[in-house]
Amino acid sequence: MSRILCALGLALLVAACGGSESPPRDLDNACSIARERPQYMRAFKQTERKWGVPVHVQMATIYQESRYDSDARTPHQYVLGVLPMGRLSSAYGYSQALDGTWEEYQRETGRSSAKRDRIRDATDFMGWYMNKTRERNGISLSDTRNQYLAYHEGHTGYARGSYNAKSWLVRISDQVAARGEMYRRQLAACS
Repeated sequence: MSRILCALGLALLVAACGGSESPPRDLDNACSIARERPQYMRAFKQTERKWGVPVHVQMATIYQESRYDSDARTPHQYVLGVLPMGRLSSAYGYSQALDGTWEEYQRETGRSSAKRDRIRDATDFMGWYMNKTRERNGISLSDTRNQYLAYHEGHTGYARGSYNAKSWLVRISDQVAARGEMYRRQLAACS
């Protein structure tokens, strides 16, 4: 009996220290992601039903924000190049939601136990945020490029056109849109 308890205790310890799940292997293939992580597809489809944000828009945004890494964080800042001073921002998880925006989402949706490192919570957050973008900025939920720009810059920043001064961001938003279209075509072929 003590062997069983010891083995169970060891298994629990390993599970507790296991950390986050690694990203899917082939991030350029939506069908492969769907096969490898069916829970991702359930989350994407649930968000599409609830909020109307197409699966491919969610997938392309999560790819750009975190590369499907549930524990993604911004890099550390350093003083004099060596002394760590904290992270560049509070962005965390699949959706790279900032602390304040995540807390607003939790308050408004009543989802106080939602976590940024859970795919279903991250996609629900994106659905909530992108609907606010549609309401405030008039951007269609299927417009991957402009939804991404507003996601990155915030609703006010997008409305001011702050992205126009950031050629790198405009280029990235075009890449996000192209990835979204690639995912859309792939998903139509593998369904």
